[in-house]
Amino acid sequence: MDRMIKTGVAAFAALAMTAAVAQAEMRETVVNIPSQGVNMVGTLALPDVENPPVVLMFHGFGGVRDELEIPSEGKGIFAYTAAALADAGFASLRIDFVKSGDSDGDFADTTLEGQVGDALTAYAWLKDNDTVSDAIYLIGWSQGGFVAATTAGRLAAQGDAPQAVALWAAVAEPEPTFRALLGPDLFDAGLAAGDEPVVATMPWGNQIALKRPFFESVVAAKPLQEILPYTGPLLVAHGTTDVIVPYDAQQKYIDAHQGDEIAFTREMDHGFDIYNDTSDLDDMIAATIDWFK
Repeated sequence: MDRMIKTGVAAFAALAMTAAVAQAEMRETVVNIPSQGVNMVGTLALPDVENPPVVLMFHGFGGVRDELEIPSEGKGIFAYTAAALADAGFASLRIDFVKSGDSDGDFADTTLEGQVGDALTAYAWLKDNDTVSDAIYLIGWSQGGFVAATTAGRLAAQGDAPQAVALWAAVAEPEPTFRALLGPDLFDAGLAAGDEPVVATMPWGNQIALKRPFFESVVAAKPLQEILPYTGPLLVAHGTTDVIVPYDAQQKYIDAHQGDEIAFTREMDHGFDIYNDTSDLDDMIAATIDWFK
């Protein structure tokens, strides 16, 4: 196995300072992309660069395209990341999966396979977009990391692999992760449900309704197998204090992947400790940009 494994450390400090103050001129446009027969909404962010490379970003479970708001910044993690990417000369497209955010559909009807389909559709849309180059990169956070890994593998199997992939606190084993997150009794109830949704109370307090196809899609999802065809550059970032997606998911992705890798590790939670400050997030963004370059 030919691989290069590094650990994200202080070498990225200077780049992190750049990410923290990223305020490049950037044009953002809300775009509408047909997917699953309905409308999928995204935000296309373009730097002041002609035909830039582009990063496609996938949000997490129950999230939206801007992602969790950073208290000190007043903007979501992905919106914040888009600004840093633009400062480094990258365009970006962050999408609301169908049945999430501003996209059409009811979240209760969401499935993991449907989200992978949305990701492939967004990738093809970027390929046909003449404002960006064909150099496409992927970032996925949490469940979006599962989507990024699976999408990268399927694209690679078709001979159309992305330039590089960054997995941020990515789900590696969907069924055990969601059983722990939602509770085993509720998960089993979801698998046995009829047409009516079951209602899950999340660890952070909000309630989410989900139907049986979601639970079936979780059982069927195998990202550690799906990623195998992808042998391009892979960054796997994870916090050692993550209680939502176990920290050992990082090593599982590294073991599954055949190719160059970088392991970025910090003592941070699933949200990159943004309720304290943005230092870990800034370091991770900077490491991701450096890896993409």
